[in-house]
Amino acid sequence: MNARDKAPATPVVISSRGDAAQKSVRPEHPPVRPEPVEGFTNTLAKASTSSARTEVGAAHPSTGSARTVLRAAGVSRHHESARAQAAGGATYIDDIPEVRGTLHAAPICSPVAHGRLRGIDATAALAMPGVRGIVDARDIPGDPVLAAFSHDEPVFANDVVQFTGQVVALLLADDTMTARRAARLVKLDIEPLPAVITVHEAHALESYVLPPVHVKRGDAAAALKRAPHTLEGTFEVGGQEHFYLEGQIAYVLPLEQNQWWIYTSTQHPGEVQHWVSHALGISNHAVTVECRRMGGGFGGKETQAGHLAVWAAIAANKLKCPVKLRLDRDDDFMITGKRHPFAYHYRAGFDATGLLCGLELEMLANCGFSADLSGPVADRAIFHADNAYFLEDVAIASYRCKTNTQSHTAFRGFGGPQGVIVIERILSDIARTLGLDPLDVRLRNLYGIETRNVTHYQMTVEDNILEPLMTTLATTSHYRERREQIKTWNAKSLVIKKGIALTPVKFGISFTATLFNQAGALVHVYTDGSVQVNHGGTEMGQGLNTKVAAIVADELGVPFEQVMSTAADTSKVPNASATAASAGTDLNGRAAQFAARHVRDNLAAFVAGLDGCGAGAVRFEGGQVITPKATRTFNDVVHAAYANRIQLWSDGFYRTPKIHYDKTTMQGRPFYYFAYGAAVTEVAIDTLTGESRVLKVDILHDVGRSINPAIDIGQIEGGFVQGMGWLTTEQLVWNDKGYLQTHAPSTYKIPATGDIPEHFKVDLWPEPNREDNVHGSKAVGEPPFMLAISVFEALRDAVAQAGGKPEGMNSPGTAEEVLRVVEK
Repeated sequence: MNARDKAPATPVVISSRGDAAQKSVRPEHPPVRPEPVEGFTNTLAKASTSSARTEVGAAHPSTGSARTVLRAAGVSRHHESARAQAAGGATYIDDIPEVRGTLHAAPICSPVAHGRLRGIDATAALAMPGVRGIVDARDIPGDPVLAAFSHDEPVFANDVVQFTGQVVALLLADDTMTARRAARLVKLDIEPLPAVITVHEAHALESYVLPPVHVKRGDAAAALKRAPHTLEGTFEVGGQEHFYLEGQIAYVLPLEQNQWWIYTSTQHPGEVQHWVSHALGISNHAVTVECRRMGGGFGGKETQAGHLAVWAAIAANKLKCPVKLRLDRDDDFMITGKRHPFAYHYRAGFDATGLLCGLELEMLANCGFSADLSGPVADRAIFHADNAYFLEDVAIASYRCKTNTQSHTAFRGFGGPQGVIVIERILSDIARTLGLDPLDVRLRNLYGIETRNVTHYQMTVEDNILEPLMTTLATTSHYRERREQIKTWNAKSLVIKKGIALTPVKFGISFTATLFNQAGALVHVYTDGSVQVNHGGTEMGQGLNTKVAAIVADELGVPFEQVMSTAADTSKVPNASATAASAGTDLNGRAAQFAARHVRDNLAAFVAGLDGCGAGAVRFEGGQVITPKATRTFNDVVHAAYANRIQLWSDGFYRTPKIHYDKTTMQGRPFYYFAYGAAVTEVAIDTLTGESRVLKVDILHDVGRSINPAIDIGQIEGGFVQGMGWLTTEQLVWNDKGYLQTHAPSTYKIPATGDIPEHFKVDLWPEPNREDNVHGSKAVGEPPFMLAISVFEALRDAVAQAGGKPEGMNSPGTAEEVLRVVEK
């Protein structure tokens, strides 16, 4: 039976803020009845490192009683590198001992947004002691254009510079600081050309990095004419700097016979391998890329880590020595792309109950000077423009605008946040127009179970838990009572006004480019019983290696501590997709599970032969191998199998089923499943200064059957706070010359510990994934980011209750922006 066929169950709710494990009963009979997640406890108040779980009804072969079975997955445990990271013992690229003769590179960047490059004068720089050379476009042995999909970005600027910060050349020296000082002495002769800075300028000029895309269902124009009510508006949402703790870095080592070893902080080692070999004019097999871990990525190291590796490799090729390139924070800001800023124009029709009758939506994506990943980012914004709601008559136009700024790139959510935020804004404004509670308008427009359940890109929503999840959260968070309390507060408070909002998220999980939904892994069992797993995913602090190790441990029936995950390495697992799209565990965890299963099957067949039973009767659990006749330790079985020449290693491969997608029509099933969640946020604003504070956050989020609840809750909390920063304080400001003025922590403000509300409660929805995903889990990396849209909508609610004009508020909702719309 699946979850929908089982008897009603009281959901077990897991809290992140020290509350005892709660039980919550929904006031109405829901269309979906979730079952409790077996073995869960209060995960952060009492983070358990024990993996004991009793399976009821599973009889022990000797006693006949229920047995205690050790499990690595499904319980909270520390990140596999947590202790090493806390003690400073975890190795990042800059910690790797440098090979003798290593030179250090620094970028020479364009000081103008657009111009004709007429010359480079490095005389003063090359005269400095310790400076060893300069590298530019003339030194590229292979293709001078990066091997990106659109093939529209030069390795080094040549003839024309296209944004302030574009790398024109590298300066090489004996140490980092000498290289950086020398780079500042290089003079660039650039003839200025007209620059396009804003997305509106680009759209007016029809300046695009890719052709526009249009998606329609029904007749939006006719529906708007018939609608009893309409509203029209414009809106802008800013970009976001990734601000990873470990900046962009690459260390390139020349090997014998024109082979190369590259250490890089990247989410996509395979692409780095491809880009470097393309630029050097050699085959992929001559380049090995390794990444043990990153100090954060958030999408900023999906493609753009490849630039540094290519630049360093070209320098190493010219000077015939190892080269390290590490950007300082200012250069990182100026050179690398951000989350795509978006601008919108919309017309929405609706009836007296708040039901959407028609929607016309125009999206302008600021892509920067080249395409990078702007195509799929803008596509996903289209896919998520519905968020949780059925759009019957809709027309969406997406323009991928070319500007003379950094080439914007992947960022957590990958266009999803830019799609979700606009529909949430529209529904809130509809509610205010009609004098309704925004939650009721949202519930009115939700996808249905049997009808109104097909997206505007023709994918059926088969796993819908939106209504029970949202109403459960509204009940447990006391949303409606608090809304009345806030009205009372605001009536008495002259300066401080409060607001509250409950917003959901429905986020599709899979790469929208179907070919990337594949993964490989290797599992090696050594003769002492220890296990090593290697997969194509990369660890950036999100706990991927911890989860994969737990999956392998359970497949082999050994303790978690017996399994070690190793660095991502293109010489072990080739052609791996980026660790992105929240699919790291889904893809690599399943591939590793299959690899471990092959080894387990080999051992089962061997033991079955010894005991004269079927291989299906052999169990692997608790570090033991059990048959109807005997119980042996896993280590003893491995040793005996080796002595009998049984293969103790294997590969595994996985490709996501069911998905298909026609890019020309923008229709199909691009996602394997959806992850759901909702958040209630309460805020306060100061109407005299525009300052705001997040007071309370309650989250109910769907991670399926969690592989590691502590890590999942950490991802939910981190994603929410990062989203909160995007919508409140993180403001990117380019001047009219195309210069990024907010390029350091002094001017660009991410959330700090003081911004975290004291009341910050995260509960997990207790239903396994209805699709056959690894361990019944769901992806958790990106979906929680969009829960922070509740912060922005709560700010707009507070503005409305202060008598301001929330319909004119743009994002981020900085103090200046809040004050502007309050005073309107």
